Amino acid sequence: MKKLTALFGLFLMIFALAACTKEAGEGGTSVIKGKIYVQNYNSSGTSITSEYDGQEVDVYIIYGDESNFYNDRIRTSYDGSFEFPYLEKGNYRVFVYSQCFNTVDDPCPSGMEEIVVPATISKNKSTVDLGTIVIKE
Repeated sequence: MKKLTALFGLFLMIFALAACTKEAGEGGTSVIKGKIYVQNYNSSGTSITSEYDGQEVDVYIIYGDESNFYNDRIRTSYDGSFEFPYLEKGNYRVFVYSQCFNTVDDPCPSGMEEIVVPATISKNKSTVDLGTIVIKE
């Protein structure tokens, strides 16, 4: 009887551990990073007047594929770089807001558009580099 009880207890422990799979989000050992670069346009949106690293730009991250609401927000550093540390394996979406100009070729009634970059972390202790994301101001 003791062996049966011990075996049953072992089965419950294994089942409980198998049910504890982590989803995308905080608590892991991986990083998603990138850089924001700004192109400043004239008032009509037809030509670039200046370009520079995006300092103190808000960058957002969404954990998983199920939601459109952001889970975390950070600001870029002096050189436009950003980093979301301590992430689990899974799918993510990183986005920033960029100005857009309401033209025939690029209709944009609100004046702002989101630039969304998908990212997947497939193994622990990894770094996913999104490269440079260009926004308009």
